Amino acid sequence: MPNIRRHNTNYLLRLLCVFFLFSLYGCTAEPVETDILIPVKFSSVPNGLVLTSYYSDKLEIRIQGDQELIDLITKENINYTVDLYTDLEFDPAGASESVEPGAYLIPVTKARIPLGPQIKILSFTPSYLGVQLEKKITRQFNITVPYTGDPSKGFIALQAACKPNRISLTGAEPVLNSIQEVKTKPVDLTNADEDFKKKVPIDIDSSLAVVSSDGIIIVTVPVKQQLITRTLEKIPVQLINAPSKISIVPPAITIEIKGPFDVVSNKEVIDKVYAFMNIEEGLKPGVYARHAYINIPVDLIMTQADPKVFTVKIE
Repeated sequence: MPNIRRHNTNYLLRLLCVFFLFSLYGCTAEPVETDILIPVKFSSVPNGLVLTSYYSDKLEIRIQGDQELIDLITKENINYTVDLYTDLEFDPAGASESVEPGAYLIPVTKARIPLGPQIKILSFTPSYLGVQLEKKITRQFNITVPYTGDPSKGFIALQAACKPNRISLTGAEPVLNSIQEVKTKPVDLTNADEDFKKKVPIDIDSSLAVVSSDGIIIVTVPVKQQLITRTLEKIPVQLINAPSKISIVPPAITIEIKGPFDVVSNKEVIDKVYAFMNIEEGLKPGVYARHAYINIPVDLIMTQADPKVFTVKIE
């Protein structure tokens, strides 16, 4: 607010100097009429409130004056300032308690348009500036991290951990009540094959005019090998200590294994999977029910086997 006033004051001083020179040298150029646009600046929002919208941010003004002065005006960065506290506070000594959330119409005052005495203001529009004020609140939200891209084959990204894991947003009450969740910008997983950390900004629409307690979040993404299942069919059942005349029905077993993608997909590892049955010594001829044993390499587990019982016949 002080900078705006200082700028407009400096501009008016320069304009008065030009007016003095025009008067000193007796310039009598015919005045001209033209339209100019002056930006509207809103300042001094009352405590506990936030400006969410306004009807217009420019004044269209019809002026009359010397062309040189009008040219000077168009080159200057002047504006019409709306001091919301002063214009809306019914009791300036009341520290803005009397200003409530809502829609307001603030009249544009001709005397506050900073164009100087040698410029005649013929008309201006709009004559009222509409503003919407809402209650300012602060709420906390959990942070979620969206992903884009795919990790390396056989890997999967688990839910990311955030530091901090919650964020405070300050803004208009209706705006914050409409926010369901707060996300970071998407994290790229392309070809990731290990855990990684990354600093990621919060992804909040700038038009919502909210202020966050933290703009940058440290994200830790756990990337693990994906566990997959694979079916190995018709693995021959090897017989240990078997007599010469023996038969087994069925002669093979089908199993399902589970483990990390790179292990389950490794042919050298899978070739180490085998089934066997140890026949006890001294078994007399007859028919017996026996289980088969499966040799499973480290990092693999067997989740299913078919059949579970075999028929062994000794002649």
